[in-house]
Amino acid sequence: MRVQSIHFKQRVSEKLADAELQHNLQCSRGKFVDKRAHAMAELAEWADLAALRDAAQEIRDRVLADLDLWLERFEAEATRRGATVLWARDGAEVCRLTVDIARRHGVRKVVKSKSMLSEEAALNQALTAAGIQPVETDLGEYILQINNNEPPSHIVAPVVHKSKEEISRLFAQAHQRPASSDIHEMTREAREVLRPHFMTAEMGISGGNFLVAETGSLALVTNEGNGRLVTTLPKVHVAITGIEKVVPTLEDLSVLMRLLPRSATGQTISNYFSVLTGPKRAEDTDGPEHMYFILVDNGRAELAASDYAAMLRCIRCGACMNHCPVYQTVGGQAYGWVYPGPMGSVLTPLLTGLQQAPDLPHASTLCGQCAAVCPVNIPLPQLLRQLREDQQTQGLRPPSERLLLKIWSWLARHPRAYAIASRMLAGYLCWLAGSAGRIRLLTPLPEWTQGRDLPAPARDSFRQQYAQRLRQQRKGARQ
Repeated sequence: MRVQSIHFKQRVSEKLADAELQHNLQCSRGKFVDKRAHAMAELAEWADLAALRDAAQEIRDRVLADLDLWLERFEAEATRRGATVLWARDGAEVCRLTVDIARRHGVRKVVKSKSMLSEEAALNQALTAAGIQPVETDLGEYILQINNNEPPSHIVAPVVHKSKEEISRLFAQAHQRPASSDIHEMTREAREVLRPHFMTAEMGISGGNFLVAETGSLALVTNEGNGRLVTTLPKVHVAITGIEKVVPTLEDLSVLMRLLPRSATGQTISNYFSVLTGPKRAEDTDGPEHMYFILVDNGRAELAASDYAAMLRCIRCGACMNHCPVYQTVGGQAYGWVYPGPMGSVLTPLLTGLQQAPDLPHASTLCGQCAAVCPVNIPLPQLLRQLREDQQTQGLRPPSERLLLKIWSWLARHPRAYAIASRMLAGYLCWLAGSAGRIRLLTPLPEWTQGRDLPAPARDSFRQQYAQRLRQQRKGARQ
């Protein structure tokens, strides 16, 4: 796994200094937020939105409580309908299984619909190393692929960080055609380039939004027709998805689908919603001759049995990152792995290890917007705080930080010492602020004040003010 989250602070500095990126982020900021708000308001007119979110949470929790049983049910139903179900412990096994399938069927070219699991596994690199050409067909992913396999910045809109002028330059370079910044012309150009790949590829690879246990089906949600072309034209279809994506019934799927597109893109329903069950039958006019499911663990089974199981409710809508002030400022690539924003700040440390992502649990203001908009009620701020506690317990934070917290803990348990220390600290900060009343640079904590002014505290603490008020009241009573 290509994890670079350990360099989060360095990457944040680079992204903040990137004027073009900052301009692009500013242009896109709020668009998904406004669309989601409108779509949710429409839903609330005829449904109890809180009850619907509670129902979605219950479905996801019911699955996670008996995950092994639902997966066994899915495997049995999918196999009964002609599909082959394979299991992968990690990304390396995903790559090995996929390459084995491709070689078994004589595959030389693969067309791909967007799959976060293939990003986790670095599947494109493995296919290329095996002499198999992978072609991303989601427009955003395709743009990133022709830009030296640049990682995505968003799980729903992977190229949201780029302007149409940047994309125009990339197309001109990759396609050897005159540059055009007209959106309709660029999409037509991409269609003309990609369409022959659909017709000549022997294998299609997709992700999966949900797996339906009762029918052994794959539910796929897309806004581009490439998803259906990938899953029906090639003779082999391989669906790669996490083991947590299973849902018990089609009725449960319908509940989640009332929330997913509204939370993700502000649509009442996506342009394409496919439920795929088994390979092509004799009476079918299209579909793959062979269908494979690769169900990936990669740390999810262990996570399901931990205090962080709620994170596996995630349906990958991206609403948390769309509303996150940190994500909106630095963009998704600063997070250093597949999953950005608040959900990535929780999921990346859990799947790759806290040592690989020491700063991500702190990449949040804990404002709570992410939890407020999550369609399945994941308590993201609570999970972030829990990760911070785990870091302290495991000694993964800087020694100076751990020392300060120990001192704070001791003072909090000794009120008299706390009162003395707070008076001394307040006096020092007031002296540091001077007549301006604002602290320009706090030497012990320079990162707090390099980008902002810190107001000076009141000279008298709350305890002192309360004591003074009591004395005045007693004096007035005696008089």
